[in-house]
Amino acid sequence: MEIRAKARFMRISPQKIRLIMGQVRGKKVEEALNLLSFAPQRGARILKKLLDSAVANAQQNADIDVDSLYISKVYADEGPTLKRWRPRAQGRATRIRKRTSHLTVILDEK
Repeated sequence: MEIRAKARFMRISPQKIRLIMGQVRGKKVEEALNLLSFAPQRGARILKKLLDSAVANAQQNADIDVDSLYISKVYADEGPTLKRWRPRAQGRATRIRKRTSHLTVILDEK
């Protein structure tokens, strides 16, 4: 049985969060949480919170042994982009794209 947790409209670019997701994909939950708690990236905090939510879903909704859970799938889809403008030289302006992500974690039992 698979357990899901989603976080939508997170203010981090998918490119940055995917780097951290690659480090925890396929690992046991306990090992992944330990790795994320010491990672210096900002996205590690977001992903750790999402993983904690998935573990809480497993404890609450299904009779699953939490120690046997591992991360079967973890991915980041692109959310809407906020468009802002930065003034530049000689009256010009440059667009700033503030990207958002939709994150999904799927846990499974071994």
